[in-house]
Amino acid sequence: MSHNTIEENQRAQPLNHLSSVWLFGYGSLIYKADFPYLQRRPARIHGWQRRFWQGSHDHRGTPEKPGRVATLIEAPEKSCAGMAYEVTPDVFAHLDHREKNGYLRFFTEFEWLNSSGSVEGLVYVAGPNNEAFLGEASEAEIAAHIARSEGPSGPNSEYLLNLAAALRELDEQDEHVFAIERELLALGLGT
Repeated sequence: MSHNTIEENQRAQPLNHLSSVWLFGYGSLIYKADFPYLQRRPARIHGWQRRFWQGSHDHRGTPEKPGRVATLIEAPEKSCAGMAYEVTPDVFAHLDHREKNGYLRFFTEFEWLNSSGSVEGLVYVAGPNNEAFLGEASEAEIAAHIARSEGPSGPNSEYLLNLAAALRELDEQDEHVFAIERELLALGLGT
């Protein structure tokens, strides 16, 4: 599958017939909502875990030196907390471009963190069959990769540190993210 998934997402899931759609964010979408939304709520998705296994050729790295960003990996006994946004379908023109580097969107259920209930919505996942997928590595290797990566959206370390801070604000414990953060800080990056 190509890096650029814009057309594939728009062809597979036209959304024009809906008045609003919920979107689940688990990476930069938690802390960087550069799009209009009707409401936002902390949420959790089950059967998935966050991993820094996706390459970023367009935001936190370059085609020659991709950075590492979060994707979701299937894990039946796990869950992943993030932020859910209710948006109008026209927002997906921007979101499909923002998440074009190997991410496909699909509908799934997620539940609210601070109250009962759940909703079906969309999530972007970059699976192992996309060209930008970097795969598994140790937290130390991922931190070293992040430390030397930078792209048009800024240093890769900024992405990691902002995500770790956002997870703390949600009172969420993500050992993978926090272990990479510790390794990055040990390299002298961040505050």
